[in-house]
Amino acid sequence: MPANIDDDLVTRTGFGFRVRRATPNDEDIVAEFFKHVTPEDMRFRFLSSMKTLSHERILEMTRSDDPFVVNFLALASDKTVVAVTTLAGEDPDRGEVAVTIRDDYKLRGIGWEMLAHMCRYAEQRGFKSVRSLESHENHAAINLEREMKFKAYDDEDDPSVVILRRNLGSDPPSAPS
Repeated sequence: MPANIDDDLVTRTGFGFRVRRATPNDEDIVAEFFKHVTPEDMRFRFLSSMKTLSHERILEMTRSDDPFVVNFLALASDKTVVAVTTLAGEDPDRGEVAVTIRDDYKLRGIGWEMLAHMCRYAEQRGFKSVRSLESHENHAAINLEREMKFKAYDDEDDPSVVILRRNLGSDPPSAPS
């Protein structure tokens, strides 16, 4: 199933949301989103100990004119941003994905659907594989990605990081029931 830039998705729990590309008009809602991301999840997303997101980083996410980076927002029916995802990469062999879920929307299947969407979109863009860099401590993300047929490798340069990679071109796994 192709991934549209704008799409309506429904998780295995029945939670419906709209996914669309971030735009310059989204600066305020992206800033608000990151106020609802735990410090631990900030560390997992950015692999650093930042507690808040700088204005410059928010601008990068909403005003990217870089053809090799796309940011998507997942919006609940009330327009609350519940997830932010990024696909980056100029090497056609490999894109890099990152997913962040708002703390009060976890455990609804949003991460699975957003990652599946990003894999479909990456494949359409011509990527042969995608990878994700995860902290060794981020067990939830590592387990999710393994369920989605990502293979885990230790990062030779940084023992605190796990590299997860999935070859594209095959049918993505179905969401667990």
